[in-house]
Amino acid sequence: MISVFIVDDHPFVREGLKTYLSTDPEIRIVGEAGDGETALPALKTLDPEVAIIDLHLPRMSGVEVIKVIKESQLRTQVIILSSFCEDEEIIAAIDAGALSYLLKDSPPEKLLAAVKAAQRGEPVLHPRIAKKLMQQVRQDKPAVEPLTAKEKEVLRELVKGKSNKEIGAELYISETTVKTHVSSILQKLQVKDRTQAVIKAINLKLV
Repeated sequence: MISVFIVDDHPFVREGLKTYLSTDPEIRIVGEAGDGETALPALKTLDPEVAIIDLHLPRMSGVEVIKVIKESQLRTQVIILSSFCEDEEIIAAIDAGALSYLLKDSPPEKLLAAVKAAQRGEPVLHPRIAKKLMQQVRQDKPAVEPLTAKEKEVLRELVKGKSNKEIGAELYISETTVKTHVSSILQKLQVKDRTQAVIKAINLKLV
């Protein structure tokens, strides 16, 4: 069974969530709290698999609760269930460690699916939240200094996981030349190592 803890300052909301989620035999509600300070000791003791947390809580914000959960290295995956979808709050919650972000106008079955997905470590986002995050990613997309044709060739081989020696053999250049190209690629992509370069190249669709 999936153990779930609910944190919301509205008793009616907590009761509604408990009633609905308890209808699923795979879910067990292990506790609830109306504010962050009350929730944390219980969360640390119970270490539930999933916590459904509102962002706007008395005495301690939802983001602060998430940060303590992560700092305490609990197994708890956090689903934000909020009425608010301001950009700053969304980013703050995700940065703090929230796995999923749903709005309170979400269909009940969406929350149920999010709880089950959380046990697998899979995020679920309300469409409006997903849209805002995509917009944020586009805005934050860093400018990358253009790569030369040869650097692009080397980068393509890096993505394939090849060593400098293998890249040299493939492109008919010396291993020293490969190292020079790799250093230039890291500098232009503003990353520290080959793994980060590969990830960034894929994210920016450079290959």
